[in-house]
Amino acid sequence: MTVASNVHVPEKTGRQELAKESGADSDAAGVTGEEPMGTRSSAWIAGSDAPELNEVKIGFIPLTDCASVVIASVMKFDEKYGIKIALSKEASWAAVRDKLVSGELHAAQVLYGLVYGVHLGIGGLKKDMAVLMSINNNGQGITLSNRLRDKGVTTGESLKMLIGTDKRDYTFAQTFPTGTHAMWLYYWLANYGIDPFRDVKNIVVPPPQMVANMRVGNMDGFCVGEPWNNRAIADKIGFSVATSQDIWKDHPEKVLGTTAEFAHQYPNTARALIMAVLEASRYIDVMANRRTVAEIIADKSYINCPVDIINQRMEGHYEDGLGKKWDDPNYMKFHNEGAVNFPYLSDGMWFLTQHRRWGLLKEDPDYLAVAKQINKIGLYMQAAAQVKVPVPGDVLRTSKLIDGTVWDGKDPGKYAASFKVRAG
Repeated sequence: MTVASNVHVPEKTGRQELAKESGADSDAAGVTGEEPMGTRSSAWIAGSDAPELNEVKIGFIPLTDCASVVIASVMKFDEKYGIKIALSKEASWAAVRDKLVSGELHAAQVLYGLVYGVHLGIGGLKKDMAVLMSINNNGQGITLSNRLRDKGVTTGESLKMLIGTDKRDYTFAQTFPTGTHAMWLYYWLANYGIDPFRDVKNIVVPPPQMVANMRVGNMDGFCVGEPWNNRAIADKIGFSVATSQDIWKDHPEKVLGTTAEFAHQYPNTARALIMAVLEASRYIDVMANRRTVAEIIADKSYINCPVDIINQRMEGHYEDGLGKKWDDPNYMKFHNEGAVNFPYLSDGMWFLTQHRRWGLLKEDPDYLAVAKQINKIGLYMQAAAQVKVPVPGDVLRTSKLIDGTVWDGKDPGKYAASFKVRAG
């Protein structure tokens, strides 16, 4: 495939226009077509372009999509670019947020929507934030409890019917109020006419605690990243009713996030970090390498989960716990020839539209301006050029979601207001 195969290309295209539209730094000549790619391939780790920091502290949560930061460190892609990643395993997304804001962490594998939420001060801490790159598409899921299965629920339609006829409190868990899992859960429920705030109760549970909480009956369903959906099936306490790629094929998920202050103060370090994670991402996306990756991240220092439970869905081998097995072509991708990693402005804007939809934002922000502030496209393009990763021809892309709506980033306010099931 070509990276730009799924994006709308406006009349003005090319790297110069892309850099201009994305707010790329004025010194990004090497990625705007004025300087051939690779001309400065040795310059980033020498002289004035050397990383300002030797050690970079990176937070992560025990999820399959922590793989890119873990592999960048364990396989020493970081050292190639003059830095050393010091990994910090965190207990919750709230802890990641707090440590990023305080500066205890330099950067993190983090929920896309969390970065945007903190930037706008939704529900708590407010600090200018930055997305350096996207680190994965796909690979999350919605798991329902066996208690619902025993009541005849196997689909969104049958869940809607049960909620309407068997009146009780139904509880669903997600991992962070502004995060990706909350948005996938709300979107999926709403697609079947279930209001995620009026018809059910939703709670926040850290990813590694999802399975244990379902086991003791604290929830009817949850949305989380792998391997915890597959773990629920292996432990025979739940079943997969949907994958996140069912909701949006090749959706944005985790990002390499930091503060705007860090990106501004340490641009060479940030660039080196992007290059290291890009190389790790490219390595992980070679299918022959995935078993090795699963064996590394399964360790108790990282995910602390059996290798096979991680590797099955990493390789696209799915089962739903109800007897169905399939090979999913839209399994978790970490690179996909660069299509995964480019920080599309439309991806960030989409999370803002959902924050608006559900009343987390009380009025429409300047969607495009916010995305330009956060997504460091100029910095990313510089790094991508050095490791020969192609970039798309547009900062927006077009996608069709489960309910048939098309998101292209062109009229976010109208899009946010268009949903039948929404707050207010």
